Amino acid sequence: MSDEVVWHCIRHGHCSFMAKFTTGILCRNPYNMTGICNRSSCPLANSRYATIRDHDGIFYLYMKTAERSHMPNKLWERVKVPKNYENAMEVINKHLEFWPKLLVHKIKQRLTKMTQYRIRMRKLQLKVREKVMIVPRKKMQRDRGRMEKAERAAQIDKSITSELLERLNRNMYGDIPNIPLKPFRNITDKMVSEYDKEHENEIEYVEGDGIEEDMEDMEDFQDLCSGDIVQDDLIYQPVTKKQKGTCSVSSFRPIIGTKSRKVITEVEEDEHNNPRQRTLA
Repeated sequence: MSDEVVWHCIRHGHCSFMAKFTTGILCRNPYNMTGICNRSSCPLANSRYATIRDHDGIFYLYMKTAERSHMPNKLWERVKVPKNYENAMEVINKHLEFWPKLLVHKIKQRLTKMTQYRIRMRKLQLKVREKVMIVPRKKMQRDRGRMEKAERAAQIDKSITSELLERLNRNMYGDIPNIPLKPFRNITDKMVSEYDKEHENEIEYVEGDGIEEDMEDMEDFQDLCSGDIVQDDLIYQPVTKKQKGTCSVSSFRPIIGTKSRKVITEVEEDEHNNPRQRTLA
């Protein structure tokens, strides 16, 4: 198919790369060297065409010839262009030596413009600038709603804590409170800490451990030494001796470790010699 027929179909028919504006008609094809939709700049309507493209900061020279039009996978020949501007011009002149002068001139203009915007990009990267950050509106609304929920939950916890403290002070629960464990522990810890702070500087007098028992042991030992006998500790068997004109004194004989079932009788005489008996079980 000739180039004229292709251009006629594109211009008067439909082209997916064509973009019509009030200022003119532009082309979105990445191989277009000027970006304008016309006969000389269209990469589809020219069987012999060349352009320069940028791949991650590296420039390549693309060339298309009519001899490779029957092989779409090998339609474009790519040559790497050096970063040095003068060396890049020499490469273009070498590979496009016998091409139309107008096409070579447009390719050199494209190379000059691409070199200039690459230099500007490097300068902007070295310059410190403010970075504008976009915050999604929905995310801000979600965060605001979560904060409000957290505040409401905190107020509810505070009200529950104050109510539980009032009930504990009124002794409403009695000895076994049936309330949540965690708030109860927090309240009791708080009350204990307050009590410790109030009674921190008080002075107390405390009796030593075991002093009462030692004193009782010492009293028992003194009674044994002085001859005083306690009936609770020993069981006695009386032997009664009567004397005329005197009080009968019962002399006792201790029996330790045995229980006596005999009845013990004591005889006493008053000052007026009136005898009186007392029975001890």
